[in-house]
Parts: sequence; C-alpha cells; structure tokens
Amino acid sequence: MGELPQYEKLASFYLGKKYDFAAAQKRQEEKVLYDAKDLTTHAMCVGMTGSGKTGLCLSLLEEAALDGIPAICIDPKGDLGNLLLSFPDFKASDFRPWIEDADARRKGMEPDEYAAATAEKWKNGLGDWEQEPERVRRFKESVDVAIYTPGSDAGIPMTVLKSFNAPPKEVLEDGDVMRERVAGAASGLLTLMGIEADPLSSQEHILLSNIFEAVWRKGQNLDLPGLIRAIQNPPIEKVGVFDLESFYPAKDRLKLSMTLNNLLASPSFSGWLEGQPLDIKRLMYTPEGKPRLSIISIAHLSDQERMFFVTIMLNELLSWMRSQPGTSSLRALFYMDEVYGYFPPTAKPPSKPPMMVLLKQARAFGLGIALATQNPVDLDYKGLSNIGTWFLGRLQTQRDKDRVIEGLEGAAAQSGAKFDRGAMEETLAALGSRVFLMNNVHDDGPTIFETRWAMSYLRGPLSRQQIKGLMDERREELTPPSKSRKLDSGAAAEEPEANERPVVPNDVEERFLMPTKVPNREAKIRYRPGLLAQVSCHYVRTSAGLDDWFDRTLLYQLGRRLSKDVWEDAHLMPEESLEVDEAPEEGFGFAEVPADMLNDKQYKSWEKDLRDHLYRRMPMRLYECEELDQFSKPGQDEVDARAAWTQAARELRDEEVEKLREKYRKKVDAFEDKIRNAEQRVQREKAQYDQQKWSSMLSIGQTVLGALMGNKISSRGATAGRSVGRAAQQRTDVVHAKETLADLEHDRKELIEESEREIEELKDKYSVESLTLTPLDVPCRKGDLKVETCSLVWIPWEIDPDGIAYPLVDLPEE
Repeated sequence: MGELPQYEKLASFYLGKKYDFAAAQKRQEEKVLYDAKDLTTHAMCVGMTGSGKTGLCLSLLEEAALDGIPAICIDPKGDLGNLLLSFPDFKASDFRPWIEDADARRKGMEPDEYAAATAEKWKNGLGDWEQEPERVRRFKESVDVAIYTPGSDAGIPMTVLKSFNAPPKEVLEDGDVMRERVAGAASGLLTLMGIEADPLSSQEHILLSNIFEAVWRKGQNLDLPGLIRAIQNPPIEKVGVFDLESFYPAKDRLKLSMTLNNLLASPSFSGWLEGQPLDIKRLMYTPEGKPRLSIISIAHLSDQERMFFVTIMLNELLSWMRSQPGTSSLRALFYMDEVYGYFPPTAKPPSKPPMMVLLKQARAFGLGIALATQNPVDLDYKGLSNIGTWFLGRLQTQRDKDRVIEGLEGAAAQSGAKFDRGAMEETLAALGSRVFLMNNVHDDGPTIFETRWAMSYLRGPLSRQQIKGLMDERREELTPPSKSRKLDSGAAAEEPEANERPVVPNDVEERFLMPTKVPNREAKIRYRPGLLAQVSCHYVRTSAGLDDWFDRTLLYQLGRRLSKDVWEDAHLMPEESLEVDEAPEEGFGFAEVPADMLNDKQYKSWEKDLRDHLYRRMPMRLYECEELDQFSKPGQDEVDARAAWTQAARELRDEEVEKLREKYRKKVDAFEDKIRNAEQRVQREKAQYDQQKWSSMLSIGQTVLGALMGNKISSRGATAGRSVGRAAQQRTDVVHAKETLADLEHDRKELIEESEREIEELKDKYSVESLTLTPLDVPCRKGDLKVETCSLVWIPWEIDPDGIAYPLVDLPEE
C-alpha cells in the first residue's frame, strides 16, 4: 500500500471541501475534515430531494468504515444498499448489472457503452476529489457490509419474534430505562397486532407490561408461544390494587391470546419466524472481530411492521449500550434514514421514548446517533436539541427552515454557543445542490462545504430482487440452521407409544424442563430423559486479575443409547436459559429410561466424572493483548475481546493525539505571536521606508530646483545625500524584516508537518490490525468445585405426524 493522502488523518472524516459562498460561488481547495469524536454528540442531516443528502450520509458511513467504526443502519427506502456497490477497479463489467437500460436509451447509448461511460465518470469524479482507487479498495477491505431484511428472505433474514429476551443487568437495575424497555416491548407488539394502546389506560398494554416486567425480573426470556401462555396464565396475581380476574377476566385474556396466536399462525407472517436473531453484537462485528456495516432494509414492510421493528431495534440497542463501559471516543454508529414518523413533535409512537433516551445518554457510551430526513417539520425539535452537528442542505419550504432554525437554537442553548438567526436564515435560503452548511457546536462557527464524491456507486434504491442477488452467497453463511431434528439420522421413524411416568428412586433427584414453545395440536408430546448438572466453579489467575466464581449448567440429552462419557456429550447451556420445575406438565407421555439412570449409585459416579470433566475440559478462556498489556474479561468471547480492545486502542490513540495536539498547539501559538510581531515589524519598517523615500525624493527635488534657479547647493546636496542613505537603510530593514517573517512562517510550517507526522505514527502504533490475541485457558480449581445438583431431567418434545421431533425448549445444535 502506498503512502496515504495527507487528509487521511486519524479519526478525521473527509466530507468535502469548503465552498466560497459569499463571493466566488465555487468550492475551495481546503478540505473539510470532521472529527469522529464529534459524532458522540450525534448528527442530523436535513435536505430535500436533490440536495445531495444521500451522498453525504453514505460518505459519512464510508469514512466511519475506513476508521474501523461499526455501524447499524436502518434503511426505509433501499438507498443504503449502494454501499455494496464500490468497484475499485472501475471495470465497466462491474457497473453493468446496476445500469438501467432505460437510462442508457435516454442517453442515446447501448447499455454496455453506458456502463463504460459510468465507470469512467465515477473514476474521474473520485479523482477530482483526490480519491484514488486504492482508497476505494481500503474501504471494501475495512468493513464487512451485509443487508438484513426482517420478515423476508430477500437479504439476510432476521427475526425479532423468536424471543423477547430479558435485558441485561444494567437495564434491570436502571428503573427509568427498564420502564421504557417494558413499555416499548408492549407498545411495539400491540402495534404489530393492529391495536392502538395508551400505556396509561389500555388493559392490553398494562397486562403485557406487567408480564414482561415479572418474567424479566426473574431473568427469564419469552418467545411468542411463551407469551401466549403467559397471557392466559399470567405470572402475576394483582394489577395495582385489583386482583387479576377483576382487572382483566380470563375470557378477555383468551381473546387477546387468540389474536396473538392468529398472527403467529398466519402464513403471511411466517417470514418473521425465520432468520438470524436480532443481536447487536453480531450486527457490529464478525466472529473474527472485523467491524461490520449492517444495513437493515425495511422498505418491504407495512407501516405497522416498520414501527414494531424499529421500536424493538432501538430498545435492543439501548440495552446493548447500557452493557458497555463508558468512553469519550466513538465506539459505534447508529444511522437511520428518513426518521420522520418515528420521532414526531406531538404524538408519542413506541419508537419515540427509546430514541429520546439514546439521544440523551448515548454520548457517555461512545455511541453516535446519525439521523436524516427530508421533512424537518415532522421531528421533535426539542429532542433534536441534544444533537451537536447539523448538516443542512437545500430545504423545500419556509416551515422546514423555521423548524431547523428552532433545532439549531436549542442546540446552541444547550452548548452555550452563540447563534445568529438572521445570518443562518440568509445562508439556508441560498444553498444549492451538494452544498451543505455544517453547524457543529464543537467548532467556532458554521462551515459551508461541497460534499465529496461518494466511493459507492449511487444508482438509487435497490429492489428486493437486487438485494437478493447481492446477498445470495452470504445468506447461508449468516443464517443459522433450522433447529428441527429427526428421530433417526435417516428416514423418519415411528415414535413408540408413550409410557406411564416411571418410578424414580427417592435418592435420584428428578427435574422437568418447562416448555417455552406451544406444540401443534396434531403433534404428540413426550418427555425424554437426560441429565442436568448445575455447578459452581472457582477460577483464579492472579496475573490476569481473575478470582471469581461462575455458575455452570450442563445438559445431556439421551440418544439411542446411554453414552459411555455422558459429560463429554453434554452441552454447556447459556446462563438462565432453562426453566426447571419439580412436577411435570399435564398431557405428556414419557419415553423409556435406561436402568443406569434410575440407579442412585450411578449418579455418584457421574458426579465424580463431572468434577474431572469440568477441571479438564471446561476452563475459563481469556485472551491476552500484549500491545495493550491487558486481559479480556471473564465470559468475553473473541469478538467481545477484540471489540473491547479496539475501543481501548482507539481511546489510547485519541488521548495521545490530544496530548500531541496540545503540545504542538502551544508551540504553534508561540510562533503565531512571533509571526504577528514580525508582520507588524514589516509594516512598521515599510511605513518608515515609504516616509523616508518620499522625504528623500522631496529633498532631492528641492536641491535640483534650487540649482536650476542659481542657488548654492552644497548644504542642500549634503542633506539630500544623507536622506537617500537613510532611505536605503530603511529599505534594507524592510528586507530583513520580511526575511525574518519568511523564516518564522517556514518554521511554523515545518512544526505543523512534524506534528502531523507524529500523529500519523500513532496510527500504526495503535492500529487495531496490529493487535494480537493470545488465548489463555484457566482451569477451575478442582478442590473448590461445588455440585449443586446432578439429576435426572425430563426434556419436553413434540412429534409431528411424519415422525419429525422438535424440542419444546431451546436446545443446542447437535
């Protein structure tokens, strides 16, 4: 890779070049570099159709990718898929699939000819903005770009319906955030069901909120079948001061559960049930720790479905944010195009509360929020006063301008900055295409600039078929496999008739996993035996600062025969993923149990084997980063560790950059003082020289005139000579003053270049790519192991008429 352009500064986003608005009406050579840290106070981009808003926003996302910043983007129109259309080789064949034949005909060209012209246009356009093909290639290599389509398999399918997972501890312990999370889940679900519900008066909303609150407080998750059951048999006895039956009778709850069940059973709704679960971490990073730019296309959804998804997405983002450590550097970016309707000025849709919380609190966690709209009048300007950077393009109406002015005034008041309303109105009225006014509270004043050429080919919104073509090769990679399992490895087999519940000796503990899924009416339901172990493990490694106890749950599922080493075939279950009861559910049959699983002595042997297995096979894996001299936290996988160290490296880098800038700022300021004094001296010497020059000329003129009139010239001549000598000396002084000024300006330039070189060296020193992860496995202390239970467990399954078996709980893949 060759030397990077000078504008490729650390944590600086190249957005365009300054625009001489007042006089020349053209762009200048000075580049506009936006400080990435300023995005932690969020950004709003406003502009009508044709203003260049899409190009600016895509350029912002491209710059974030080049800086290693992951981003999650909600795309209501389909424009953001253009980020996948970057072609560093500028081949006509790369552009050809994205060229519309109709556009070629309008230009009087054949499609292939038009594709070649477009490729050349894009190459030249980038060249005009000093962006070489290598920069496009670095963008493609810096980030993994994927398009997700909730409720559809056009892109990477995504579902938010498989579970309403309990939020992390940080959210559970924050009363305000927890209330908003509960209200958002209830409001979003009711919106999807077509029920308009006021959180303060709606029976449906209050009931669902209480169910979510009760279940989540226990650390338990919900899926839709589980929620249907919970509506029929809520985990609460009272709502306020009323008993449950008085507040919401059982027959009415049955109607609500039937409405939800009908939605779940609808064939048109099946797309929502498949795909990758909504997981913020997976949306931000690949398993290898590479930053991801996740585009979530919702153009195909109805208004109700869009509102439901955006609400759930914002709440998940809020929960993820709360689980992150605080930082002053930009950690990640959330971008939403066409945000109107989700953050209105008067109404309160379910998406508005979590958006407000994010705008108010995300800064402390390094999460930048960037929003865009054509319709500023449809936004809550009071909420937008939390936004520090406004990118303002051409606006359509005076109402739009007035609303923007209100938002800017609010932001200025929040930061204590000065705001000239009249000048701002005059500027906004004269903006042209691709010319934006940037009002950043971190700058001394507004900046007018023309946006740079986007590296991505801006061909317009992508259709579902085009998205499908882009994601076909990646769909299998990013979509989890189905969790259905056949009874046999070959053809489906007859399920044996159900047995009565076997008699289990008193010395053998017996537990029952509670179903989290509703079985089909035609299916048979069976309990199958397994082993459940719940233990507490003590891990100690002083050098890594590790001295903690961790609970472990292992589940062994019985196959055709009992394994010789049951714990080798057991699965480590996620924390609190299983709900256990001491009694079976009604209507279940029981599969046969091997004799060894009814022998209490065998459990003592298994417990002994369990201790050995935990010590040998289940260490606590940590990762060590030599460059940062840090160890990962317990429970962090490689993705979490890389993400955490990426942020740590970025924070160290930003701190070093600030120190360097402060160090050189003082030196540059000293030079500025000397330069000002030198400039004043030049002006002073020049004024004295001009005065002496005119005095000399006058003296010589008087002498010559006197001579012509016959006067003696001896004394006058001597005076004139002395005057000329003084003028020559003054001229020499001017030359010396200019030389001193030139030397000072040269030294200042060298000092600035030196500072930029040192800052650039930090890029390599704290490069994320240079960080190495060394795995370290810490075994648990065998003598400290505590086995809480080692018991026979009954796992609920359903068997359909074809003999295909499905677990009624979430089990790990075989």
